[in-house]
Amino acid sequence: MYKFEPIDTTQQQRVIALTHIYIKRAGEIFNQEFDLIPVHFDLSGRTAGMYKSSAESRWIRYNPYIFSKYYEQNIDVTIPHEVAHYVVDNLYGHGRRSLFASQRIRPHGEEWKNVMREFGADASVTFNFNLEGLPVRKYRQYSYVCGCREHHLGSRRHMRVSRKQTQYRCSFCGEELRPSV
Repeated sequence: MYKFEPIDTTQQQRVIALTHIYIKRAGEIFNQEFDLIPVHFDLSGRTAGMYKSSAESRWIRYNPYIFSKYYEQNIDVTIPHEVAHYVVDNLYGHGRRSLFASQRIRPHGEEWKNVMREFGADASVTFNFNLEGLPVRKYRQYSYVCGCREHHLGSRRHMRVSRKQTQYRCSFCGEELRPSV
């Protein structure tokens, strides 16, 4: 049994309301109307929040266990963080070139940081919470090597390499990663 239970319905309603308040606030800041998107509490593992989009819809997912253990911190940090991703997606689109920059829009790039500044929120990319007592997934790591070091790839990247869908290169030596034997 875990020490912490997921947040209750009242807390979930507050999180949804605050998410929508940030979306409305972004509309005022950027003089643009943003749709209020669904909020789900179905995220598990080590991630507190996640903005998702597909061709048909957009939504935000929150981890009800991490919110339970660090409720106020997530109110202050995770909600604006995920809404900022949504706003950047609306303003610039995933992977589209910015009108103001010569490189692609990065998930935690300048555009996202600017939205976070407008919200008056901390623009840190990750949190450093103690997740003891919470249900967390354990990810399997696969060992890969290049010319200069060992790398560890997660299951998804490992499967992409195994299926020959992609290849990864070392950012230091530029050599293609290969499974270690």
